[in-house]
Amino acid sequence: MHARARSTVVDAVSGKTSGRLTGRIAGIVLVLIALAVLLSLGTWQMQRLAWKEGLLAAIAERRAAPPADLAAIEALARTGGDVDYRTVRVTGTYINSKERHFFATYEGRTGYYVYTPLELADGQAVLVNRGFVSFERKEPEMRKQGQLTGEQTVTGLARAKLTEKPSWAVPDNDVAKNIFYWKDLDVMALSAGLDPAKVVPFFIDADATPNPGGMPIGGVTQFDLPNSHLQYALTWYGLAAALVVISGIFIFRRKT
Repeated sequence: MHARARSTVVDAVSGKTSGRLTGRIAGIVLVLIALAVLLSLGTWQMQRLAWKEGLLAAIAERRAAPPADLAAIEALARTGGDVDYRTVRVTGTYINSKERHFFATYEGRTGYYVYTPLELADGQAVLVNRGFVSFERKEPEMRKQGQLTGEQTVTGLARAKLTEKPSWAVPDNDVAKNIFYWKDLDVMALSAGLDPAKVVPFFIDADATPNPGGMPIGGVTQFDLPNSHLQYALTWYGLAAALVVISGIFIFRRKT
C-alpha cells in the first residue's frame, strides 16, 4: 500500500510539473508570436513611410516641371505609365453644353467640380476639371461669364482615371441628375454624349488661372496626402517593447 501510494504521489507531482512546463512553453510561444506580429506591423509601416515619402517627392517634382505636351502625357498613359500630377498644357474648345458635375467640398464649402469636355483639333476630347462652383451656381446659366468660348489654352495637372469605385461607402453616381460621386471617366463621357474611344484616358485639373465672373474656381487639386506611417510604426514598436518588458518582469517574479 505504501509503495502504491508513493507511486501515485510521484505520478501526480510529475503530471503537475509537466503541466506547468507545458503551460510555460505555450505562454512563451504565444508571446513570441505576438512579438513577431507587432514587429512585422511596425516594419510594414516603415516600408509604407518610405513609399509615401517617395510618392510625395515625385508629386513635388512633377508639379515643378514645365508643362508637357498633351501627346506626351497621353502616350505615357496608354502604355500604363503613371500620369498623376504631371503638368500638362493643351489647346482646344470647351463644349460647355456637356459639362459634368462632381460632388465636392472646397475650403469648407460644399458644391461641385465642373468637368467640361475640351475638344481638340484632332477630334479627340479631354475632360477638364475647371474648378469648384457652389450649390447655387451649379447650373451654367448662373455663371454665364465663366462659360468660355472659342479656342482656349489650358494648363493644369493630369489626373489618372479610376477603374472602380473607391469604397463601398461612396454613393453610386447619379447619371440622370448629372451628379457624380466618383470619377468614372467612361460613364462621364458617355453621359455627355461623347465616344469614350475618342476621349483622352485621363482628366486634367485646370490651374488657378481666374475665370471670368469668378466661377469656376480653378486650382482645386488636393496634395494633402495623409502620412502618419511613422506614428503608426512607433506605436507598433512601442507595443512590442512593452510586451518584452512585461514578459521579462513576469518571468523574473516567477523565478523569485
